[in-house]
Amino acid sequence: MARRTKEQAQETRVQILDAAEQVFYAQGVSRASLGEVARVAGVSRGAIYWHFENKIDLFQAMLDRLRLPLEELARASESEDEPDPLGCMRELLICALTRLAEDTQSRRIHDILRYKCEYSGELLGLRDRMQELARECDQRIAKALSNAVSRGQLPTDLDCRSAAVCLHAYMEGIESHWLLAADFDLAGQAASLVDAALDMLRNSPALRSQAD
Repeated sequence: MARRTKEQAQETRVQILDAAEQVFYAQGVSRASLGEVARVAGVSRGAIYWHFENKIDLFQAMLDRLRLPLEELARASESEDEPDPLGCMRELLICALTRLAEDTQSRRIHDILRYKCEYSGELLGLRDRMQELARECDQRIAKALSNAVSRGQLPTDLDCRSAAVCLHAYMEGIESHWLLAADFDLAGQAASLVDAALDMLRNSPALRSQAD
């Protein structure tokens, strides 16, 4: 009985997250109400507050559904024991772009994040969370790049911190552009787009540690 209760709670949580994606996408995060999310999910507002502290917490859980499927590759690239950290990172970035192009849920969440979320009112605190996530992402990318340098896959004088910022911004720029225009084959070009970024890391003099 306890196991079934746990399964039911998990099912309810998934229902709420699915409903939140629909409502946030249709109305924008700021305008969406938890009451509307509850209605679409077919649950009470109390059920939402049982699983999520507030709208920001619900939004964060929605974003986690984007990150978790790629977490194994991310951790591999960050491991000092991984023999091919750059290969893991390349696969991770290609998978991220391909999922965006081919997976409806991934595209919807990205669209909400980029174009349907205002950091104002009750969502003012979300800006702090997103800044924290961005810093964490930069740090994780820098760690993976440092591992690649140690394995001889990138130049020994690569400024990993600056390179991480560039790579992060490059990926977000591609995603944002495609979400607006969708006028090129993102899935088909994912590998070449990622390889172009890695070429930048290998060859750009501006990303060397001694550069002014």
